[in-house]
Amino acid sequence: MSNSHLFLPSGFIRTPLQNGLGRYIPQLQRITIKFCKSHGGSRGVRDFIESDLMEFAKTNPGTVVYLKPRRHRSPCMVAEYLNGEREYLSCHEFSRDEVYKWLSYMCTRSGIPVMRFRKYQHTDYPTIQGVWNPFTHQAPEINVAEFPHEVLSKPINHGPTATEQLIEIFKKTQLEDPANKPPN
Repeated sequence: MSNSHLFLPSGFIRTPLQNGLGRYIPQLQRITIKFCKSHGGSRGVRDFIESDLMEFAKTNPGTVVYLKPRRHRSPCMVAEYLNGEREYLSCHEFSRDEVYKWLSYMCTRSGIPVMRFRKYQHTDYPTIQGVWNPFTHQAPEINVAEFPHEVLSKPINHGPTATEQLIEIFKKTQLEDPANKPPN
């Protein structure tokens, strides 16, 4: 097992500016695709640009796409997010499908750096009541009782069940209005 997770920064799960609470705002602000027009390692990127880039731009109108041709350089993508973070990805020898996959991945990210979670739930407003457990509202005599205890072993009767209450209400309405009586 690897210990590489120990070197990741740790933090709590969060969303940027409560995104998705009212409406969803895509966090990818702009993507810059850098490629060479003649280099062999840029073939997949060029194929993506020729066939799929227009479709991508139509489906993601909130993302600005820049194309930057560079001579004799390896292709790469630079994603810039609304929170100011930048993500760099080398696309050397990527196929057209791999370029589309990584571009889709960058579109769905929030721009928050990858981190190790301390807990999988977090609130900015912690409760002052403490954590609930099954013994929170139990009778205090349970603490000193020796089991089996005659009184505590009996089932608790809290009154009539919901079904019994509905049957009683139905009977009352039948007695009050004789026109609604079912035939015998």
